[in-house]
Amino acid sequence: MSIDLTTSYLGLDLKNPIVPSSSPLSETVDGIRRLEDNGASAVVLHSLFEEQIRLESQQLHHHLEYFTDSWAEGLDFFPDMGQYSITSEQYLEKIRLAKESVDIPIIGSLNGITDDGWTDYALKMQQAGADAVELNVYYIPTTVEMSGAAVEEMYTDIVRTVSSSVTIPVAVKLNPFFSAPAHMAKQLSDAGAKGLVLFNRFYQPDFDIEELEVVPRLTLSTSYEMRLPLRWISLLYGRIETDFAITSGIHTYVDVLKGLMAGAKVTMMASELLLGGSHRIGEILTGMRTWMTEREYESVKQMQGSLSARAVEDPDTLERANYMKVLASWSSDPAGQGFRHKV
Repeated sequence: MSIDLTTSYLGLDLKNPIVPSSSPLSETVDGIRRLEDNGASAVVLHSLFEEQIRLESQQLHHHLEYFTDSWAEGLDFFPDMGQYSITSEQYLEKIRLAKESVDIPIIGSLNGITDDGWTDYALKMQQAGADAVELNVYYIPTTVEMSGAAVEEMYTDIVRTVSSSVTIPVAVKLNPFFSAPAHMAKQLSDAGAKGLVLFNRFYQPDFDIEELEVVPRLTLSTSYEMRLPLRWISLLYGRIETDFAITSGIHTYVDVLKGLMAGAKVTMMASELLLGGSHRIGEILTGMRTWMTEREYESVKQMQGSLSARAVEDPDTLERANYMKVLASWSSDPAGQGFRHKV
């Protein structure tokens, strides 16, 4: 039996649901070509940071220099932007070269926290040949004066501004920390987002108690981390007019299948490919085909959303019931040896 792995995302027809997310793997055209050769159906380029765009106009340099004497320690947290060797023009050239070198869709990535400059560069990405743009709004509000409503407004303003400036589809990579994620997803869809990528990983700093320093430690994901986006995609599928991509924790063909059954159009991965190499895409696709053949699935579309909460009239009650059921799945050991999981 022939298995149909095709799917669609952001209006793009894809040969399968595996899309490498933004990472060092897509920093070069050769890297992008390797991803395609190993089965990737599309690629999200590594991010162009808002700070890189600002640096070119010397705005960021001015602000950093202004505080040098008064807050020298604080500057240690901010990397030397010279380390980010690629300029915005080089990024656009990379899009052009990638489009000439591969046949799969290329999705540009913009990472920032304001709409200043994003509109121009989203349009330039489109003109360079990008098939879509992914907005990665990586922002943690630390001021006690900023309300949740103000944060939500900032996100929707950015999406509305960028979406209205381009004709290619715009996706938004979200974090899970909104007080009402379902409502936020609806607002972003209404603002023009054609896709929502759930969820962004906020990398937490660590303390070095010997050197008395705050140090960045990048930890790659595990499959366990996919449970959070899995939950929310299954709750939102069919309730919002947008495409969902699941990211964080996609490592195996089982993870991919779970994401599809929740309602995702594509599953995005980076950690597994950084750990195991680009060839892992082909191995995962083989695992998918084998599993689907054994269970007589004919296509990816057949399973998409099959385990979502779309048919549930009251998802709030379902969530509460699942929460209670999980807590009840552990019980005290009558022999006094702690707790055990109910089978």
